[in-house]
Amino acid sequence: MFTGIVTDVGRVTRIDQLEVGRRLTIETAFETSGIALGASIACNGACLTAVELTPNHFAVDVSGETLDKTTIGTWAVGTRINLERALKAADELGGHLVLGHVDCVGEVVRVEAEGENHRVGIEVPDDLKHYVASKGSITVDGVSLTVNEVDDRVFGVNIIPHTWDHTSFADLEAGARVNLEVDVIARYVARLLERK
Repeated sequence: MFTGIVTDVGRVTRIDQLEVGRRLTIETAFETSGIALGASIACNGACLTAVELTPNHFAVDVSGETLDKTTIGTWAVGTRINLERALKAADELGGHLVLGHVDCVGEVVRVEAEGENHRVGIEVPDDLKHYVASKGSITVDGVSLTVNEVDDRVFGVNIIPHTWDHTSFADLEAGARVNLEVDVIARYVARLLERK
């Protein structure tokens, strides 16, 4: 469980092909001596397991399914990624409840500077658009954001300078693909309504 509050921007430093999937080594500012082997770390919103720890680096194994359903299959050495360690029971819930289960990959359709802020429009697949609501929460590449507006399959978010500067969002441009996780509460509400 996570909150969508990014605490480090890591960098992929090595990619090893496995029989099925890949092992990624990620450089981090996290104190890796304080991370347990087997710990969950959200990497651009995908919950992955630390399988190897060295000073300033951790490695994760990524299954074929995860490579197919997220942007991880497109990562290369040097790719910058948003990182968040798993939530502890006493931690502040600064964002919203995030599971680290990527629902889909969205496409950035626009990035516009607005004063010090940036407005970003993202298109979602048709089957997920009903989970996205204005003023609701969504996770974009592991970052908890508030949806500003929705126009059919495109939703907009407003990114403040702190978030822009302390995440990988500064790399965003039209055509970029991003991992999306819809708000789990919205998912359950929609499911309950379907049953009626």
